[in-house]
Amino acid sequence: MTVSPQNSYHYSVMRRALDVIDAAEAPLSLDELAGRMQLSPSHFQRLFSAWVGVSPKRYQQYLTLDHARRLLCDRHTVLDTAEEMGLSGTGRLHDLFLRWEAMSPGDVARRGEGLTIRYGWFASPFGEALAMATDKGLCGLAFAEECGHEAAWDDMAQRWPEAQFLEDPKAISSWVEAAFTAKGEARLHMIGAPFQIKVWEALLQVPTGHVTTYSDIARAIGSPRAVRAVGTAVGRNPISFLIPCHRALRKSGGLGGYHWGLPVKRTMLAWESARTEA
Repeated sequence: MTVSPQNSYHYSVMRRALDVIDAAEAPLSLDELAGRMQLSPSHFQRLFSAWVGVSPKRYQQYLTLDHARRLLCDRHTVLDTAEEMGLSGTGRLHDLFLRWEAMSPGDVARRGEGLTIRYGWFASPFGEALAMATDKGLCGLAFAEECGHEAAWDDMAQRWPEAQFLEDPKAISSWVEAAFTAKGEARLHMIGAPFQIKVWEALLQVPTGHVTTYSDIARAIGSPRAVRAVGTAVGRNPISFLIPCHRALRKSGGLGGYHWGLPVKRTMLAWESARTEA
């Protein structure tokens, strides 16, 4: 898979398919689903093959609202202790090595003062993505499909209001390419308070195609009663998808919230599940 505008188009089709599938009283045939998408069956089938590699019938099962509950039953990753997770500096995700470094609390308190953050807009499997990076790695990844470009930019830029922002997509494109293709190395620069960093480190230990719960994360970082605070930290994760906050669910199997829109979260979980099984 390459990061291209075509991938964003595929996501927009899948996003529309969510509403159609949810509204249907029974699974739709290829002809019916393609017709609702106003595409020919053969074209729709090619989109599926190019985007995720499974049949539309199979993918419908991943997109249903109870998919998260099935994931929780079948692929629930329990994060027992921080020591067992090996929170020492590296995590494996999407079959590539993520190298990451956390900013010191003092640097965080300066609200980005002295930082140069380069940014650009990129096509992704989940719509257009705004990527931001310091010279140490990606520090921000936002998805604009549900909220729009302006809201995504404002959300990310206000996190580091004293930083200097430079539009320079070429400088960070290799990290973004690695993020979405699982080829190469994506470096991360995590900018957050110490508690947030602990939560984000825990998320990095959840394998692709698996999920965990907010309470599991709270126990893993040694704060079992801090489930609400964990949820807040998950929601404030600035590097979506790579720090996989979309893999955190409620104990009931409910999706919980997602900063960039629940349709994006559902599609990410479905995309990962389908590619893992394929």
